[in-house]
Amino acid sequence: MKFKRFAVTSLAVAATFALAACGGGNTDSSSEDKGAKDSVVTEITEETNITFWHAMNGAQEEELTRLTNLFMEANPNIKVELQNQSSYGDLQAKINSTLPSPKDLPTLTQAYPGWLRDAALDNMLVDLDPYMSNETIGWGEQEQIIPSLLDGAKIEGKQVGIPFNKSTEMLFYNVDMFEEYDVEVPTNFEELKEVSKTIYEKSEGKVVGAGFDSLNNFYAIGMKNRGVDLSPEMDLSSPESKELINYYFEGVKEGYFRIAGSDKYLSGPFANEQLAIYIGSTAGEGYTATDTKGKFEYNAVNRPEAINLQQGTDLYMFDSASKEQRTAAYLLMKFLATPESQLGWAIATGYMPIVDSVVQSDEYKNSGMKVPVSLGEATTELFSIPVIENGDAAYNEIRVIMENILANPTKDLDALIEESAPLLESALNQ
Repeated sequence: MKFKRFAVTSLAVAATFALAACGGGNTDSSSEDKGAKDSVVTEITEETNITFWHAMNGAQEEELTRLTNLFMEANPNIKVELQNQSSYGDLQAKINSTLPSPKDLPTLTQAYPGWLRDAALDNMLVDLDPYMSNETIGWGEQEQIIPSLLDGAKIEGKQVGIPFNKSTEMLFYNVDMFEEYDVEVPTNFEELKEVSKTIYEKSEGKVVGAGFDSLNNFYAIGMKNRGVDLSPEMDLSSPESKELINYYFEGVKEGYFRIAGSDKYLSGPFANEQLAIYIGSTAGEGYTATDTKGKFEYNAVNRPEAINLQQGTDLYMFDSASKEQRTAAYLLMKFLATPESQLGWAIATGYMPIVDSVVQSDEYKNSGMKVPVSLGEATTELFSIPVIENGDAAYNEIRVIMENILANPTKDLDALIEESAPLLESALNQ
């Protein structure tokens, strides 16, 4: 499939309906009749201003600004104010502190679904189904978003978000080392273990075989592949959990696996040729490409488990927006999901495309990076971290628990797990 990345005419998908704009900042939901406000505006007749909170920086912010400017060129009566909240942590804190004052919320925001579960339960988020199914401004013939990604932006079964900057995990490996130590690319966990041991032994301990960047992802994905979801019933001391933890624990104990530790990300030790393999986010490939340039050749392939995790944030619209602002924000969301926008976004930022035509396109695969070549295979079966009560807290607690266990490879594993099990149970049921 061929795309014209910079053709403003391709933006007419949104421009057809945004004829003019109306209103300034967000209006309090109490100022309008609820039924009238929830009705879908299909033709904007006065100037509309919308605000967009995000935490994109560097090349990510540059591309978001470029795409937003293209949208406004095609929709001259919609004014989008991008408001950078610096970091995910700052963005989440800003949302949390502003939720009690709905009139001060933005029109739309970038967010993880878990951040907004309570807001969704309090009906503070706009249900996007009436917009997406509308005969005039609905999704229509525009390519559908990959179902697993779209489902990940649902909260309590309601489509309140549209996928934005998404990623998954892949296995990055040092091609030169694989040739030197005569090993094959692992396709499952048992092969990963054996390849890692071989590299560690043949290098006489100078090179660690492998490591997982995100310890809570290692656990959540591993448990999903064992048929267990993050839930209040999850038990750290279950047979499935002990088997999974022991897999990493034994590797750290014997030296062929490692964790990021003070390095924070394993792409650093990987680039310094202290590590042959790391499993991490596709969104980090840009750093790996830069840091390994001129040193060695690397490649990226499927994560060695059948089911993989889709992660990253989505776009959500707040109920405090006026009906005109809602339509304007929806049109922006829709525009950002077009194949043309997704190709530019994916190439510029490293985030994965949310439409399959771009994932499979020659333009994407030939962009010069390694991830695009294998991404289609790496995303055949994706799942999301469930949006449940205390889910965020439990997911973060898993990282702390895993760090503590794997930082103590000389201690008894069963004892470490038994000591940690109440921490996870408490996080899930606080």
